[in-house]
Amino acid sequence: MTIEQMLVIGILTIAMILFISERIRADLVAILVMIAVVLTGLLTPSEAFSGFANPAVVTVWAIFIISGGLYHTGVADRMGEALLKASKQSYRRLLFLIMLTVGFMSAFMNNIGAVAILMPAIVTISRKNKIAPSKLLMPLAFAALMGGNLTLIGTPPNLIANSILANYGRVDEFAFFDFLPMGIIVLLGGIAYMMIIGEKLLPNYATATDELSQAYSAIYYLSEIRVDVDSDLVGKTLLESRLGRDYALNIIQIRHGDDVLEPAVEYRLKADDILVVQGAFQDLLDASQAHALSALSSSQEPTRAFDGAKEETVLAEISLTRLSRRTGQTLRGMEFRKRYNLNVIAIRHNGQDMAAHLGDIPLVLGDVLLVQGKKEALTLLRGNPNFQVLDIAPRESKRTDKAWLAITLFAIGLSIITIGWVDPATSLVAVAALMVLTGILTMDEAYRSIDWQSIFLIAGMLPMGMALEQTGTARLLADQLVGFVGDWGVLAVLAGVFIMTALMTEVISNAAATVLMVPIAI
Repeated sequence: MTIEQMLVIGILTIAMILFISERIRADLVAILVMIAVVLTGLLTPSEAFSGFANPAVVTVWAIFIISGGLYHTGVADRMGEALLKASKQSYRRLLFLIMLTVGFMSAFMNNIGAVAILMPAIVTISRKNKIAPSKLLMPLAFAALMGGNLTLIGTPPNLIANSILANYGRVDEFAFFDFLPMGIIVLLGGIAYMMIIGEKLLPNYATATDELSQAYSAIYYLSEIRVDVDSDLVGKTLLESRLGRDYALNIIQIRHGDDVLEPAVEYRLKADDILVVQGAFQDLLDASQAHALSALSSSQEPTRAFDGAKEETVLAEISLTRLSRRTGQTLRGMEFRKRYNLNVIAIRHNGQDMAAHLGDIPLVLGDVLLVQGKKEALTLLRGNPNFQVLDIAPRESKRTDKAWLAITLFAIGLSIITIGWVDPATSLVAVAALMVLTGILTMDEAYRSIDWQSIFLIAGMLPMGMALEQTGTARLLADQLVGFVGDWGVLAVLAGVFIMTALMTEVISNAAATVLMVPIAI
């Protein structure tokens, strides 16, 4: 064993330990690996940093943006409605349709993107049909993983493997549908298993956050609601709006500009009217989504006059996650308002609803916080491992008029890849750019759609695959594997590669395992 091979194995061993311990984030570990192979002289800086320009990495972030475009045009909502309608209230039929749909979707986009698009609709379906979320979300995740094996672009490991093959030159690359014959067997077999056996093994309980959200939503509080320009209530009287009858909202006051009006039943609502109402969170949520109303502020005390110059704020319920590091801390101690740019209006703490001295309450698992702030702040909080966002009151505006345009652009991009006119990276980047140019999503939304942790993880680990190959370490490890099972035949060697890869994915990401195993397999 040469010094270079010892260095590669040493870096790889340390990386595996860090991946398993989770003391450092996986993407940061990958960056450290990239730096290590440069400092030890195993690769040049240009070779080590080439991962960020790798076609596989470019393809992955392009798919994230395309998935974001499909989300912002309401494609997910339509899919959810279609699934619910087609299921005809049958759980098994719903399970089959969900797995088949997400499996097909993940064949043409990143698994994470496919799940992210459908998950809000699936959660809504589970609530409407009183089905435990775990009964639908776990099959959703399984089917997304299996469906990713249908095409070349279905999952990052496929793209990474193909990219490494391209660097070898003497090995044929994968075609777009080379994965399809085996992928169909895996997907249909997985669906059949889930329908016959797996469904009985799925946990059948509501999550703690679901129960808390339902309990907390019964709290009544004052809130200011603005009637948006596109609301169907504009021009209707308060009586015709049916806000009281359908949503149990008690309208206390109406403000329009500087005018403060009494809530007379014959008053006709105008765009930008501010309604001071009293009601439960869930009722406000339902009314906001149905009639394009925007919640502006909320408190358990009378609200102050609305300042039209202020930026729109939203309401949301959040809770601590099971692994939260904020357990036992107070809002004041963690500087919640400064750190997260959100105001806490009320807390359900140990079963009691509290609205005073909130900064001194030590938070525990099970607490639910009613917060107010900008949409951007809540979006950032969704990625925080310490908190889970349960619900946001105002309806998120979807560009439903551009849904078919988004689907058409995506279909054209896939067709070009299938025919072979352009490589996947170029085609999908072009589709992502066109989605921004046509207003399907903004550039800021495109950036937010990308899972940057996955991008840095893949780009950071690709140099390790190069180091394995260039130093001969891959051949060394391959010889050890063949020497161990080679006497049993080619199938035994295939099984050895399969089992080694599967075991590695239990402790490191699929992408990282692919980077390490493809050189060995070759």
